[in-house]
Amino acid sequence: MSTCFHCGDECRTTVISHQDKTFCCHGCKTVFDILNDNDLSYYYDLERTPGTTPLEQEGKFDFLENEQIVAKLLEFDEQDTQVVSLLIPSIHCSSCIWVLENLNKLNPAVKTAQVNFPKKIVRITYSSEILSLQDLVILLSRIGYEPYISLDDASEKKSNIDRSLIYKLGLAGFAFGNIMFLSFPEYFEVNEFWLEKFKHVFRWLMFCFALPVAFYSGRDYFISAYKGLRSNILNIDVPIAIGISVLFIRSTVEIIMDWGSGFFDSMAGLVFFLLLGKFFQQKTYAFLSFERDYKSYFPIAVTRLVKNETNDSSIKKEEQTQVYELKKGDRILIRNSELLPVDAILIKGNALIDYSFVTGEAEPVNKVSGDQLFAGGRQQAGVIEVEVLKPVEQSYLTQLWSNVIFSKNKQSAFENITDSISRRFTVSLLVIAILATIVWMFIDISIALNVFTAVLIVACPCAIALAAPFTLGNLLRIFGRHKLYLKNSSVIEQLAHIDTVVFDKTGTLTTSVKNTITYEGVALNDEEKALLTSTLRASNHPLSRSLYAILDKNNIQTLDNFKEEVGQGITGVINNRKIKVGSFGFVDASHKKTQEDAHQRTAVHISTDNIYKGCYVFYNEYREGVKEVFDTLKKTTGIVILSGDNDGEKEHLSTLLPKNTTILFNQKPEDKLDYIKTLQDNGKNVLMIGDGLNDAGALAQSNVGISISENVNVFSPACDGILDASKFKEITQFLNLSRKGIKVIKYAFIFSLFYNLIGLGFAITGNLAPVVAAILMPLSSISIVVFTTVGTHILGRRFNESK
Repeated sequence: MSTCFHCGDECRTTVISHQDKTFCCHGCKTVFDILNDNDLSYYYDLERTPGTTPLEQEGKFDFLENEQIVAKLLEFDEQDTQVVSLLIPSIHCSSCIWVLENLNKLNPAVKTAQVNFPKKIVRITYSSEILSLQDLVILLSRIGYEPYISLDDASEKKSNIDRSLIYKLGLAGFAFGNIMFLSFPEYFEVNEFWLEKFKHVFRWLMFCFALPVAFYSGRDYFISAYKGLRSNILNIDVPIAIGISVLFIRSTVEIIMDWGSGFFDSMAGLVFFLLLGKFFQQKTYAFLSFERDYKSYFPIAVTRLVKNETNDSSIKKEEQTQVYELKKGDRILIRNSELLPVDAILIKGNALIDYSFVTGEAEPVNKVSGDQLFAGGRQQAGVIEVEVLKPVEQSYLTQLWSNVIFSKNKQSAFENITDSISRRFTVSLLVIAILATIVWMFIDISIALNVFTAVLIVACPCAIALAAPFTLGNLLRIFGRHKLYLKNSSVIEQLAHIDTVVFDKTGTLTTSVKNTITYEGVALNDEEKALLTSTLRASNHPLSRSLYAILDKNNIQTLDNFKEEVGQGITGVINNRKIKVGSFGFVDASHKKTQEDAHQRTAVHISTDNIYKGCYVFYNEYREGVKEVFDTLKKTTGIVILSGDNDGEKEHLSTLLPKNTTILFNQKPEDKLDYIKTLQDNGKNVLMIGDGLNDAGALAQSNVGISISENVNVFSPACDGILDASKFKEITQFLNLSRKGIKVIKYAFIFSLFYNLIGLGFAITGNLAPVVAAILMPLSSISIVVFTTVGTHILGRRFNESK
């Protein structure tokens, strides 16, 4: 089978030959001609089949005629120059960058175009006198780079980039280096005349460098320690804050009293390494969104019908209106494949509504005039006219986000391994310091205070505090390389404690790419197969296209007559032979098969010359490795299936699952959330794996929520992680890797105790000199970094080998 020169897809239904090349549709051919005619054919030299098939765009971007909407999208609009940043999910290679940054060759009105590849955003400057934003968006769509514009884009844009950690880290590193440099002469007791003469200047310079480190770079540790103590929690920042305070105060006293240079270098090094751990842990995936709600998927505007200025009130004109401006009683048009943004009543047109976006039910629902439609449904059968019942803020789908779970921070309720150990560590540290001080008060009271501060200095849990950030930071990168993108590193710790895994079915266990199709009934002869194939070819219904894909090798003929009844079925006639394809009731309502049985499964029924023949039954194609995932998970975790779909596939799904697995169908979004909450109330740590907006509440309620996505750049509800669908079979390996990562952290804690014991030996005996602290504290930090890095590297290599 031929493949398209532009997009690389197989040419299943159409093969267009043009300039010794083949194309799958006229859209791809048109894009090729546009690029070729504008001397941009180098696009295809950068990468083979780099393009995407452009979709039909008629009327789709009419809302960009509304100046208020355009004003909200623009970044700059002065002196006939406009600047806009557009999200383009189809950006995927160097060819995409090249053609987008050469848009000026397609239209001279484009002045500059800059692509941010990680975020998949193109920032375009253009002349508004020559080119409108609508024309620009249509131009991008024509060449296969359709921008993704949603209701979320209408909200006021706020920049949340926080660079304070980088500033604090840079300052601490700069101060650490300079203080170490100024401390060297006293470390090695150099008695050179000029060094001795200016040593007090050097000490006060060290004090000046130390001031911003203690009060700016290290202030977050004091704030965290204060909040922890106020909440009766001994977190890891308590002993760290004590250590920084003691180091700074004792060092300041020493230079004031001319006792020595103090421990400013150790303090600056401590803060620097701690901040380095934080920075290393902060791996972000800027091109992904982990906090999406309904606004990310709703259209920014719709077509509203308003009364014309003529005397005839039945004549209405169309205008593009922002979704937030819709009121009860407004009439709006919803076109094919558009999402309904409000609850409404169907007035005119054939409605075939796909609610899988909201409920998870895969089967589209037929609606007639007067029926109620809910926000989030996608129209699949032409243009319909509806009357608004409720504005966006009061719609059924919006109410899903009123649940308190969406405002909670699940991370704050989880105690990480570092904080759990720090409780014991802090108490032990203070006990040792107090006992050692009491003992020295009987031996030599002049050394007692020195011993007390030395114990607090040398036992500061720098190494312990670094073990988790570097281990989890490394694991976060390993997960990312294998296409599991987590919101932050603390999610890994929570994954390690999971004992129950809850799966959605449709779109999670199943793939939207293909179906398994079987035929039940009287066998069709060759003539009937040819008639069936020819009839299916004329239909655009998804099931018709799937069925046609497996029958297209039959002899295709031109139909004498064709009729499609939206939501019911199609009728084709060749040489006076008639075939009906569609729902059971449409094909033959009088047949002995009951209506109830017919609706249990997704099927396309067939009759020829009014004689019922049978049906093609569509089963969801389950993802590769589903059974293996279940078989492995059952050894360590419980398994639950929650589906918004009907139970038509319960028997088939049961064959893939371990015995006694809980399977619940017809689950509404709130049912899923409540079920997970019940599991948690019974002491379970729950991992929820879903894919749709209907799973958002369950994903938020669960201890960890992971969204499965066929395209991680386009769709993912609010979640803690996004898993590429192709990596579904590796779920158990990700869980095992999380558990092994926690073991590495625990081993690192044990390893760090070795340095603490050595340091305590110097501190308790009153022999802790600045040079000893300057060597021992950085050495312990570096050792932990090396240990965790090597440990996680070994885990990553074993992960690769187990695939």
